[in-house]
Amino acid sequence: RRERALLWCVLVAAWEAAWGQLRYSVPEELPKGSFVGDVAKDLALELPALRHRGVHVFDTGRTQYFFLDLQNGHLSIKERVDREEICAAVPKCVLNFEILVKNPMNLYRGEVEIVDINDNSPSFPVRNSVLEISEYTAPGTRFPLEKAQDPDTGVNSLQNYECSESSYFSLDVKNGDDGVTYPELILVKSLDREQQAAHNLMLTAIDSGNPVRSGSTTIQIIVLDGNDNAPEFTQPVYKVTVREDVAVGSRVLQVTATDRDEGPNAEVKYSFFKIPEKLDKTFKLDPESGEIEITEKLNFEEQELYELDVQARDAGGLSSHSKVLIKVSDVNNHVPEIVIMSVFSPVPEDTPLGTVIAIFNVQDKDSGANGAVRCSIGERLPFRLERSFDNYYRVVTAEELDREEVAEYNVTVRAADGGSPALWSSAVVALRINVTDANDNPPVFVKEIYKVRLLENLPEGSLAFQVKATDADEGTNAEITYSFSDIANGARQLFNLDPRTGEVTVTGPLDYEEGKYYEASVEGKDGGGLSAHAKVHIEILDVNDNAPAL
Repeated sequence: RRERALLWCVLVAAWEAAWGQLRYSVPEELPKGSFVGDVAKDLALELPALRHRGVHVFDTGRTQYFFLDLQNGHLSIKERVDREEICAAVPKCVLNFEILVKNPMNLYRGEVEIVDINDNSPSFPVRNSVLEISEYTAPGTRFPLEKAQDPDTGVNSLQNYECSESSYFSLDVKNGDDGVTYPELILVKSLDREQQAAHNLMLTAIDSGNPVRSGSTTIQIIVLDGNDNAPEFTQPVYKVTVREDVAVGSRVLQVTATDRDEGPNAEVKYSFFKIPEKLDKTFKLDPESGEIEITEKLNFEEQELYELDVQARDAGGLSSHSKVLIKVSDVNNHVPEIVIMSVFSPVPEDTPLGTVIAIFNVQDKDSGANGAVRCSIGERLPFRLERSFDNYYRVVTAEELDREEVAEYNVTVRAADGGSPALWSSAVVALRINVTDANDNPPVFVKEIYKVRLLENLPEGSLAFQVKATDADEGTNAEITYSFSDIANGARQLFNLDPRTGEVTVTGPLDYEEGKYYEASVEGKDGGGLSAHAKVHIEILDVNDNAPAL
């Protein structure tokens, strides 16, 4: 078995990566760590880059069956996979997963088909059973036998029945509309209790796997004396449709059988005929009236069709059988669930249009229109929703962002299904997006021209005047550095400009008689490299500091 599993692993099915879709195929029961697929190769991802990027694998089910090895880029088995446990009788067993790659953000969807191996033998619920038949039963009468169960699928599942040889009975195998194989025993020769009171047969169920597996049960047939007529149902199949929210204790339908005999041989009792224990807990059959009642809450998402075998048996031991098919209709009883997978925040205000800022998934356990989900976000926001595949959505930028106008957004995602009335998601998910600043605003001086008048006896080190500029950006983009961009050489010796505060102090002696007027240009540059300029006109005022000379 291990060698076959390794061979399957080598012969993994071809992958498909269109639109971020991966497909692999592996047999069930592989040991932990077994190879599933080369994700790095199939997605053309470089291994060194893959190790430095944020990569997450999400299984859509409750159990994480796979993991991504960042050393080699292989998708491998994390937990042993039992196809019968996960998918039961579903013909094609598929496990879905998503791979989220960040920097840049991208989402890939994949599926792994779990291929069945013949690891289960057909089995009957009991090893021995008893069938009572009247000696007056006419040849050609059919007797349904207990079905065997095989959780495998395809050729590995139950394929046929065989019965030990008997001159009184033959075996007929029929395929029902539901695709299930049913064994029936046919009486080919009249019975005589006085000659032979019991018959023993061996019924064997066989699959077509490699190797072939089988299971057997012993059937003891007791020949009854007397009763000529078996009960007859009014219908070979009873069908009914009920809503999944039908109340426990409600009557579903009534089966009816009649018996042409008289007296005790015409008294009919009803019962379920060898149904699974789970169904026996879900429904109750009144043995006197034939009414079937619901004893356990139904759930369309767990099972939408029930097939019950009912038996009508008279006091003389004769019986007949009929089928009851109960179809469950879906009710809109599940609200959509929103699962946020990733949020990119903070967002630079110069982010290009169409940039993905969040990815989320919406699930609704209902089916049909009740499970069809519509998502929306509030109007007048610079964002829009894009549906990627299935129920995966992306929140992307739809307009240019301006931090100076709006620095923060609360984006509420709302999900509603298509039921009538529609159910809205009871959990509101808020996406908080902090818009980071981009240096898109240059400094602005308070004045375009600063006009200053200074006395010529102003001491050195005194504050002459101050220039001031503002910047609408924030952080380092709003930090302004001041400098003289154009100043006469003589004035450069007389004045000093503080680059941080914009204060201008006197650094040399002022003399009206040597210089009455100075001009300079001041530059204010922010941390992002944007700048602005202003003019400075300085007039020196005369003081009486010189005596008359003859």
